[in-house]
Amino acid sequence: MRELLEGFPVVIELPVVWGEMDAFQHVNNVVYFRYFETARIAYFLEMNYMKIMEETGIGPILAATQCRYRFPLTYPDTISVGARVPALQEDRFTMEYRIVSHRHKRIAAEGDALVVSYDYRKNAKTALPERVRHHILRVEGRER
Repeated sequence: MRELLEGFPVVIELPVVWGEMDAFQHVNNVVYFRYFETARIAYFLEMNYMKIMEETGIGPILAATQCRYRFPLTYPDTISVGARVPALQEDRFTMEYRIVSHRHKRIAAEGDALVVSYDYRKNAKTALPERVRHHILRVEGRER
């Protein structure tokens, strides 16, 4: 199981709950984005992004996201959701996600997101603070 999430420095575990299933008897497609969001927030907490945002007013804003469904999840199951940042740019970074089913021992979905650095006090895009860049590299194990 761990090998399926190799390279993902932040991994969370979540139960698949009955209420996430839809009329087609599998987890509704929208729920996968909630799984991604939960992993994204876990990543942000790991890198102290919320504290930086509180101090500076500069934080993340989601610009785009997508999901590639590999097979349908169903209740009961437990999933692990991995998050990583493979690419940093001046004012944004890419996050990648992977959802692994414990019951089936395989990848259920993969996705990515474009996260832009946003100054919430000025309501404008801004450069990624050096502190944020440093913390991402630390979490990823790529410190300079």
